[in-house]
Amino acid sequence: MSGGTISSVAPGSVAAAIGLCPGDVLLEINGYLLRDVLDVQFYAADEALELVVRRADQEIVYEVERDYGQPLGLDFAAPTFDGMRRCRNRCEFCFVQQMPPGYRRSLYVKDDDYRYSVLYGSYITLTNLTGEDWARLEEQRLSPLYVSVHATDPNLRSELLGIEDVPDILAQIDRLAGLGIVVHAQIVLVPGLNDGQQLVRTVSELAQRYPAVQSIGVVPVGLTRYHRDRCERYTPAGAHAVLDLLEPMQRAYRQQHDRALVYLADEWYMLTSRPVPPDEAYDDYPQLENGIGLVRQFLDDYAALDVRAERHQIGKYTLICGTLIAPVLRSVATGLHEQSSIELDVVPAVNHSFGETVTVSGLLTGADVLAALEGRELGEVVFVPRAMFTAYTSDGQDGGTLRTLDDQTPAGLASALGRPVVVASYMSEVWAAIQKGW
Repeated sequence: MSGGTISSVAPGSVAAAIGLCPGDVLLEINGYLLRDVLDVQFYAADEALELVVRRADQEIVYEVERDYGQPLGLDFAAPTFDGMRRCRNRCEFCFVQQMPPGYRRSLYVKDDDYRYSVLYGSYITLTNLTGEDWARLEEQRLSPLYVSVHATDPNLRSELLGIEDVPDILAQIDRLAGLGIVVHAQIVLVPGLNDGQQLVRTVSELAQRYPAVQSIGVVPVGLTRYHRDRCERYTPAGAHAVLDLLEPMQRAYRQQHDRALVYLADEWYMLTSRPVPPDEAYDDYPQLENGIGLVRQFLDDYAALDVRAERHQIGKYTLICGTLIAPVLRSVATGLHEQSSIELDVVPAVNHSFGETVTVSGLLTGADVLAALEGRELGEVVFVPRAMFTAYTSDGQDGGTLRTLDDQTPAGLASALGRPVVVASYMSEVWAAIQKGW
C-alpha cells in the first residue's frame, strides 16, 4: 500500500481543519485505495469522507464532513503514487532518445502514462493500456486524452512506433468515444514515411470520428544532432507540400463542422514563409501546448499594443530567441522602434546544445544564450523567452525556480551577463517591463 505523500496543506482548508500535515501519506478515501491524484479527485467528490492516513508507523482514520465541491486543500509530492508508466515504444524520432548527455535525469524519462495525459496534456500512444486501465477509464470517464497517432494504417503505425502487435488505434478511439472520452490527436510527420497520401488517410480517418476526435495537430519531426536513425528533416519544399495537402482539408472540415479540426504547427509557416493564419483559423486553440498557434497569439498581442502615448520612452534593449522565429521578431522590433523610439536588438541564438537544425526558442539552453550574447552591446535589459524555462526544484521535481534545460536560472543569466534578465512570452510583457523599469 503506497498512497500519496502530502507535500502541502492549504491554510484554512478541510485538510488543515482535521490536522493533516506535510509528510502524512493519504492511503484511502471511503475504502478506495489511492493510486494517484485522479483517484483523490474522483473518490473525494462526496460530502462525507473517511480518510485513512499513515503518519510515521501509525494509521489514522479521519471522518470528514464538508460542503459539496469544497476542496480538501492537499498537494502531493508526486501526481502518481505508484510510479510513472514508462514508454515501451522505440520510435526512431523519439526526442528523449536525442537528448544531449549531462542534463537532469528527469529529461531522459520516456513516459507513456494516460494519467499524465489527463493531468498535463502529455501525448500518449495507447499501446500499453491494460484491462484494468480500460475499466478505470469507463468508471471515471477520464477525459480528454492526448494521443500520438502518427498514422492510422496499422502496419505503418507499427513501423513508426518501432514495435509489433500495436493495437488498432481507430478501434481504441472508437472505444473511448463509447465511454464519452474525447481525444486530441497528434501526428508527427516524418518525410517519406507518413506524409503524402498516408497523411491524407490518417487525417481523414481521424476526422470521421469527430466530435470524439476534437482536434488533430500536425507537427514536423524534430531532430537533434544526436539523432542516429534514418529520419530526415523537412525542407521548405516538403513543408509547402504538407500545407498544400492539408489546407483544402481544413476548408472542407470548417464547412462541414464549423471548425478546421486539423491544425498545423507554426514551424510549417516559418519554414515556407507563408502567412500565419488569422486567429479564427485556430478556433479555441486546442493544440496550443503543442506549439500550434503560438505565433498567431504573439502577433495579435503585439497588434493590440498601443505605445503611441509613450513616444518619449527611449532605450536600448536585447531580445534573445531561437533562429526560427527571428524574422517575425525583427519585424515586430522595427515596428516598435518606429512607434516609440525603443531600440530592441533581436538576437537569434544558434542552438549548439542540440544542434543548429534545432531552431525553436523553447529548446535553447542557458549556454546557448550566453554564447549568442558574448561580446555584444546588450543595452539596459536582456529579454529571454519564457518557453526556455520550466519550473523545477533542484531535485528535478515540478514547481520551484524557473530553469533552462541545462539548469540555468534567470538570476544566473543576469549575473553572467551583468544585466537584468526579464522572462517574457509576449511583446506586451516586454513593453510593460520597460515602462515600469523592469
